[in-house]
Amino acid sequence: MVKAKSDPRMGAILSDRAHDCVKSDILLGALEPGEKLQLEAISERYGIGTAPMREALNRLSSEGWVERRSQRGFFVSPLSFAELEELVKTRIWLETLSLRESIAHGDQDWEDAAILSYHRLARTERVLDTGGGAMRFNPDWETRHHDFHLALLSACGSQLMLGFCVQMMERSIRYRNLSVKFNMLRRGDALAEHEAILNASLDRNADEAVTLLAAHYRLTLDGLRERLFPDASEG
Repeated sequence: MVKAKSDPRMGAILSDRAHDCVKSDILLGALEPGEKLQLEAISERYGIGTAPMREALNRLSSEGWVERRSQRGFFVSPLSFAELEELVKTRIWLETLSLRESIAHGDQDWEDAAILSYHRLARTERVLDTGGGAMRFNPDWETRHHDFHLALLSACGSQLMLGFCVQMMERSIRYRNLSVKFNMLRRGDALAEHEAILNASLDRNADEAVTLLAAHYRLTLDGLRERLFPDASEG
């Protein structure tokens, strides 16, 4: 009997699916910081074989979402206040420059897209009440929030800059989601802050818009420091 050859394309598809599933659950907080990712168990969880799952975990390790520890296997990367602080600082650098450029060059389509994205965000609840005082993160809000900030930056004229901004946005998501998961959300959806940033941008007041954007991120950092890293120094 001739043994059928495996299709390498299917292996790549399964590996990509495993990568996306694990990464999504890390971002949502379903896989918690420091959690061990036992290969057989996680393969069963997602219904994907161990070979493509191992390939996905190696890829996630190279991207920083997972740690591979010698002789111990794979673990979800831990939270780090130093990383969060660096993320916020870098986002401010990148996004204030991008927002200035968007305000300078954005046309009517840019304004319309920014307004539409804000209204969609405003109509979406940040968290959902699951009963008994427990809260559940609403993934639709995260999508709307991402779309709003990206819409403001979209006329900056540099796809490379936008790509860097998206990477920083993505790495910030896990910290926000975990603050919701542990029922420690206090700033709500910060809708008034988003509206103020939008209005300053539409008024073409770049100095005010970037000041508000930077303050928005610093407030987020302060809140997450208080909730997730109470022992972190503010110096």
